[in-house]
Amino acid sequence: MQSVMEENKPIISFILTYYNLPIQMLCECINSILALSLLPSEREIIVIDDGSETSPMNGLMQYGDDIIYIRQKNQGLSMARNKGIEMAQGTYLQFVDADDHLILAPYEHCLDIIQKNGDIDMLMFDFANTQSTNKTYSDSEVMTGSEYMLNHNIHATACGYLFKRTTLSELRFTPGIWHEDEEFTPQLLIRAEHVCVTDAKAYYYYRHKGSITTHDNEESKAKRFDDIKGVLDRLHYLCDRVPQVDRLALQRRVAQLTMDYIYQVIVQQRSQKALNACIDKLRSKGLFPLPDRDYSQKYIWFRKMTNTRLGRTILLNTLPLLKKER
Repeated sequence: MQSVMEENKPIISFILTYYNLPIQMLCECINSILALSLLPSEREIIVIDDGSETSPMNGLMQYGDDIIYIRQKNQGLSMARNKGIEMAQGTYLQFVDADDHLILAPYEHCLDIIQKNGDIDMLMFDFANTQSTNKTYSDSEVMTGSEYMLNHNIHATACGYLFKRTTLSELRFTPGIWHEDEEFTPQLLIRAEHVCVTDAKAYYYYRHKGSITTHDNEESKAKRFDDIKGVLDRLHYLCDRVPQVDRLALQRRVAQLTMDYIYQVIVQQRSQKALNACIDKLRSKGLFPLPDRDYSQKYIWFRKMTNTRLGRTILLNTLPLLKKER
């Protein structure tokens, strides 16, 4: 495999972000990487401890030179990942949250793909929330990232793909925000000339009670809405500053994120006043009404409903109940 990669560099740098988790979770994550068929010279495991209250270093001594441990002042997930990017030497980068782990057979399939095609800039795979995964895999043809995003609703989670370090250029995660992946991934995709997508469930995602998506206090809700609105604004601004094919792809992603933003305002705030304020803000930025595009049946339905006062009232009175039932 080394022949298609950068000479004398690891094939993959695994960037593990850690903060106040049980050490056994971090060890399980590291062990899942060590179980791969990669030789020690072909992998690089970088653990970024984002200022945990207690350093996990004692529990990591067993790994010796198999890992690089970096401890920094608590600055949030974005800065931890940016530090990992700064340190990484591998041809490819893979983000892994320390409470998750890689699944051996499907991830080996991902390694096989990049072994057979060293031109791939980005390989997107699937997630699993159980240990049982699919045994056979379906892989897409190679396409540009913009082509893929123009025709699909993407999963933006940054742990859901391998990508070449050189594809990043100057791109980094925005510090201090939640939903940083929603801003990072679309920009990475429009930089990627050769993208492959596989349905291999290669990554085990553990949803824990401390996840930012589970915070329901008013301060957390306000920050979540402010941050995703900031992401929308920045991606929308970028749309007019990229080539046409990238613009169309980004516009689809912005429209989808705008739809999701309105949906979250409806189901979480359950207020006509809050919804009206949301619509007014989006309209002032040119983000509303939603573009008249046939992106998906859900999008078409939601666009039509939100485009009238009556439709928005119906959504306000039904969506929170549907979410509660689920």
